[in-house]
Amino acid sequence: MKTLYLRIVLTTIAVMVFSSLLAFILANVYYQYCLKPYNDQKLTRMAKDIASFYESNKGVDQQAYLQHISKLGYQIYVVDRSGHETFYGREFRNQRLEKSAVKQVLDGKMYHGIANFPSQVFVTGFFDNVLANTIGVPLKGESNKQKALFIRPDIQLQFGEMRIFFSVILLLMIVLSILFVLISTRYLVKPIVKLTEATKQVAKGKYNVVLYVKRRDEIGALASHFSEMAKSLEQLEEMRQEFVSNVSHEIQSPLASIQGFSKTLRSAHLSDEQRNEYLSIIEEESRRMSSLSKQLLTLASLDKESEHIDKSTFDVAAQIKQVLFMTEWSWREKELAIEMDLPSTMISGDQKLLHQVWTKRGRAVVQMLADEVKLRGKSAVMVTHDQRMLDLCDRVVWMEDGKLVESNSVKV
Repeated sequence: MKTLYLRIVLTTIAVMVFSSLLAFILANVYYQYCLKPYNDQKLTRMAKDIASFYESNKGVDQQAYLQHISKLGYQIYVVDRSGHETFYGREFRNQRLEKSAVKQVLDGKMYHGIANFPSQVFVTGFFDNVLANTIGVPLKGESNKQKALFIRPDIQLQFGEMRIFFSVILLLMIVLSILFVLISTRYLVKPIVKLTEATKQVAKGKYNVVLYVKRRDEIGALASHFSEMAKSLEQLEEMRQEFVSNVSHEIQSPLASIQGFSKTLRSAHLSDEQRNEYLSIIEEESRRMSSLSKQLLTLASLDKESEHIDKSTFDVAAQIKQVLFMTEWSWREKELAIEMDLPSTMISGDQKLLHQVWTKRGRAVVQMLADEVKLRGKSAVMVTHDQRMLDLCDRVVWMEDGKLVESNSVKV
């Protein structure tokens, strides 16, 4: 499997190679259409000056003269009508030249081999060391004998050091570019590697993942959003566990009530009125069990759609009394007596969901009082008198042998 690091490196190198080829082609096109005519004209003037200087100074030895010219960085070819030819300077790679071109120059006309040199995609004509890629001018030799002089710059002699210099620059540029690509790509990929490892941790259920990425680009934003997502997943997991715990409690509460009142019904000392009342409670708890699944679904979607809450106006005091009455068997088993003094208070809310709240908190109050009774060895009477019933502020009065022992307030 190719890693992202390797993909970026290979892609960058491929882009560099493609860019180099494209740049070479574009440079060649620029030479063919812009520089080649200019080079042709420049070398034509140089060839004319060479021929004119020789013709103006008849005492100059032609061979020595042209030999010195070639040493200045030119390749020269001289031929007469008899076919006698002489080369000066470095040897041409290809010495083939059309006879028509030679005849043209011998007849006194110019030969523009550089301007008319055929164009090729991957060959720059300026560097093509062939005899056809020259400038031809007529030259009058000894005894006014007509000759043809063909000349072109000796690239190796004129640009030898520069070619080495630019070759070294190009080589170093390629090597350093690849080296810096390797280093910079590792810097770019490192946060993604961290994200990959963090993703594996989240997949294993470990949501306390912290990514220390201080970048302000897209990768930094991605790391920041990933950290927020992991935190949200951790909170969601906690909510899920709490939800499961609440579900277990909500299922246990009516079952415990049904079980407790069923045991109470076995007692022979119950009146018919009490027996019918307990049977009504069992029936009510059974109904609550049947609607529990719908209520749990409602609780799960509270944070998504508020329309799922079935709001109504009702007396919360009556609801709290109903909850405590349904748990009567549990606090009577603990030998507790509860006297309720709750003023009527109308509120707007979901009656079923608040019923679950009071049931859970009421059981906590009963359990707390039972623990205090065990600790103190005294009976207790809880009298609820505060109108702020949503806070469940209660007055607990401790009794012993029918006499007041102490009175204190508790808040659940």
